[in-house]
Amino acid sequence: MATLVTLHPDGTETRTPVFKSLTTIGADPDSDVRLADAGLPSLVAHIAYDGKTFTIATGDKQKDILVSGRLIRKQHLVDGDDIVIGPVRLRFLLEERPKVEQGDGGQAREMEAYRRVVAFSKKLGEAREIPTLLEALMDSVISLTNADKGFLVLIEDEEREDGGVARVPRIKMARNLKGEKLDQAVAQLSDSILKRAIETGEAIVVSDALTSTQFSSSESVVSLKLTSVMCVPLVRVGPGEGSPVFGAIYVGNNSVTSLFDDKSLELLRLFAAQASLLVQNALHIDALTGENQGLKTELEKSRYGELIGACDGMREVFKKIDKVARADISVLVTGETGTGKELIARELHKRSPRARGPFVVINCGAIPENLLESELFGHVKGAFTGAVATRPGRFQQADKGTLFLDEIGELPLHLQVKLLRALQDRQVTKIGDGRAEHVDIRVVAATHRNLEQMVKEGTFREDLYYRLNVVQVHLPPLRERGEDVVVLANFLLQKYADEYSKKIKGFSPKALTAIRKYAWPGNVRQLENRLKRAIVLCESKELRPEDLDIQSEDLEDILPLDEALNRFRKRYIDEALERNGGNRTKTARELGVDPRTIFRHLEAARDGEEPGGAGGAGGGSG
Repeated sequence: MATLVTLHPDGTETRTPVFKSLTTIGADPDSDVRLADAGLPSLVAHIAYDGKTFTIATGDKQKDILVSGRLIRKQHLVDGDDIVIGPVRLRFLLEERPKVEQGDGGQAREMEAYRRVVAFSKKLGEAREIPTLLEALMDSVISLTNADKGFLVLIEDEEREDGGVARVPRIKMARNLKGEKLDQAVAQLSDSILKRAIETGEAIVVSDALTSTQFSSSESVVSLKLTSVMCVPLVRVGPGEGSPVFGAIYVGNNSVTSLFDDKSLELLRLFAAQASLLVQNALHIDALTGENQGLKTELEKSRYGELIGACDGMREVFKKIDKVARADISVLVTGETGTGKELIARELHKRSPRARGPFVVINCGAIPENLLESELFGHVKGAFTGAVATRPGRFQQADKGTLFLDEIGELPLHLQVKLLRALQDRQVTKIGDGRAEHVDIRVVAATHRNLEQMVKEGTFREDLYYRLNVVQVHLPPLRERGEDVVVLANFLLQKYADEYSKKIKGFSPKALTAIRKYAWPGNVRQLENRLKRAIVLCESKELRPEDLDIQSEDLEDILPLDEALNRFRKRYIDEALERNGGNRTKTARELGVDPRTIFRHLEAARDGEEPGGAGGAGGGSG
């Protein structure tokens, strides 16, 4: 049965069962809980019980009611709540507990500390923001210790001018007995008592601070007029670098009738030991929430429709899309496999006047050659074996919209001729039909192959190349996109962790380093597939390099600057020689160097000092 315990100044208690639908509290002799203290009204408060919850409410707006250190008008009660009405203190107990004899005072205090931690744990689950949580913590501390003031101090890292990091204690919450913030007192708390508790990791009690030879001159004792002080460090639970102390609870009294003693310190120490873990977890959750919000903000800055990227190369791509999307011209999208060429084509379509029309995709490299013509232009019934019905092709399906020809470099030569005619005439003819159909389409093509080289080799028609390549958009590979790879990895992790219902909070530091250093030859598609597999198979809260199947030998080393510059220099000379057909004199003149520099470069290549060499560079004249 629920009980309301009235705590009298002489140490005695009066216990009143709370079971009725309405329990009255006041000076009236007929009140269920009579408060005989002078100055209290006949009905100062009442407790309503609906069969599940107990709710206390004030009966006189002129009188303040404090519940667990907080000023209230109406509030649900939880087990162990302290209630202060004027000069009277009461305690609410959900279950009747036997009155503890004087000799069991230590056990009673310890149980009280644990009850406070349980109540605080419940508030932790309800709190959505760190300030609310810390207020609940300090209100519980003040109520538990009967302190007049309480301060929660957390240690934060601050960068020094010399580039190092200093651990600086900062007051995160300051409260008084009425649950009010002590904004002006906060700046006066950095003193010797707090410093000693943090540095030594030991709890400190100063029963009579005004006469203490060691602490009577401390700033808080003087400025806050404290006569008694306790300070207990908050200690990190679990492994970690540096000092395990991450904060402190500091409480003080300014009344000589409420001096703290060793028993008070032990009570606060018991509470702090349990509260440390709760605060540590809350701060960790808050940090993850902040990190997650930061990632979302960074993602929004990097997002361009369905595309994600913030590097210079991708910004140039986005600018080009903005310029050409509304112009009804053909666009050729180039880039390595897996870079997201189809997404570029979709963005071009979405931002064009054809956005309301269809977006039709055909992969020229994925369809057998004997079926590709039918897929492109359609066929009539009976045109060939298996043609059981007339069927439109992708050109007809894309009418009034956009046709995306993926992997256009795989298109056979004889179909290149028909494709060129269709693009020139804007007409297509189904296989087996003699009638041409007009189509109104925009063509966006994509390839990972070098079409210019294919034109030189005769495997791709030059006229078709220029018809498709009115404007070219080149997608940079993932290895050249800098921090984009991390933004993409975090986006994909969140996406697929939600999709597969996996509680993975992020990447380990080593995994992030591996993601940055790995070359990603399959680009975004490879990153996406690796993450899908890792999320499904991972059994921890963080993804590690081995989860992503990245081995140390797969990572590109960061070269010393001299070596990197030397490699670039040799590669640049090779490219210049190739452009000039191997002519060393012309190359030297264009590069602004002595011809002997080019000669030494070729000699080094022939001696095997630089793999690859300059191709046919030796065939030019000197």
